[in-house]
Amino acid sequence: MTIRNMLEKEYPLLEEFLYNAIFIPEGVEKPPRDIIKKPELQVYIEDFGKHKDDHCLVAERDGKVVGACWVRIMNDYGHIDDETPSFAISVLEEYRGKGTGTQLMRKMLELLKSEGCKRASLAVQKANYAVRMYKKVGFEIVGENEQEYIMMCSLQ
Repeated sequence: MTIRNMLEKEYPLLEEFLYNAIFIPEGVEKPPRDIIKKPELQVYIEDFGKHKDDHCLVAERDGKVVGACWVRIMNDYGHIDDETPSFAISVLEEYRGKGTGTQLMRKMLELLKSEGCKRASLAVQKANYAVRMYKKVGFEIVGENEQEYIMMCSLQ
């Protein structure tokens, strides 16, 4: 597996990865694909690459992009302040549980640190198995509501 920067021509893939990033609890039907057109989800991908704080790394296996981890400063569910990038991550279902997400997150945290970022944030549903991975790579719970944790990772 190779971890690399996403190429500009690959930015349209973010729609697919955004849809795949939606946590679906067991026994719940997947939402329709057009759910990603909602403004609260479009904030993750709209005009991606046009802001200096937009970064995306991908995991590639056998010439296929199988995972993406992207960050930007946005007013999303995990928003902390206007200087803290928020994470989004998605790994295609058949490639999950193999360390791909962990590698993507660690590489992105290294990249953000090299850029001088002080911290990063994300929001995750409490029932999502990925909470363990986020903790493993250094995120801590800094807030919560009924359904989600707000997590932050210090990069200093």
